[in-house]
Amino acid sequence: MIIGIGAEKDLLGIEESLKRIKGRADIVIFSREMPKNPSSWIEYKISDNPEEELVNALYSGSIDAAIRGTLPANSTLKALKKRWNTDTLRRIAVLETAGGKKFILAPVGVDEGWSVLEKTEFINASRPLAEKLGISPKVAVLSGGRTGDIGRHEIVDRTINDAEKTAELTGADNCEILIEDAIKDHGIIIAPDGISGNLIFRTLCLLGGGNSHGAPVVNIDKIFVDTSRAGKDYSNAVLLAISLLKK
Repeated sequence: MIIGIGAEKDLLGIEESLKRIKGRADIVIFSREMPKNPSSWIEYKISDNPEEELVNALYSGSIDAAIRGTLPANSTLKALKKRWNTDTLRRIAVLETAGGKKFILAPVGVDEGWSVLEKTEFINASRPLAEKLGISPKVAVLSGGRTGDIGRHEIVDRTINDAEKTAELTGADNCEILIEDAIKDHGIIIAPDGISGNLIFRTLCLLGGGNSHGAPVVNIDKIFVDTSRAGKDYSNAVLLAISLLKK
């Protein structure tokens, strides 16, 4: 299988992070420039617009799966939307706590998950992904406070009401703001909105010793794994893409 990875910068860092999975897949790096000492086991595609080249290669089938790598999110996801003729992309993060428990988190895009409808769509897309990855499909919906906090702030009230409605519509558990309890017996965590979801991801993976395995886009018919440019290791995202290809 052939996996494409985008590279805006730090090609050496990307190559180093991939050494532990050498031989697991054929790797193609899409970049604006060649590294000074290119690895013999990696193919390089040099382009003035690696975002579009990566997306076009995925769409045409010349690569089996794509990973954003260090390419800018805005331009890469814009190219993905254009090629698949969609206004929205549903990204679902596959994370791992410092203690080794894998779980799914959504939404993680700051502009996502602001309505009950969107949260419901994320839940419906997360359950089959969890089953593919051997993660519990049990869902916890979070809010900005405990039920007893209603009346303290209108935004808190909205998140509490939205969590209750989402849980009722989907058969999920309303776990209020208690993420520390929710993670114990749920494999899918639904954040109150994309901003809080993004902060959960950053706190866990960049401060708390957890790991990210990438965020697959679940509303297109190809495997595209989004990644954070703040991350340093892209081997997990490649392994996730391989796993999804095998499933």
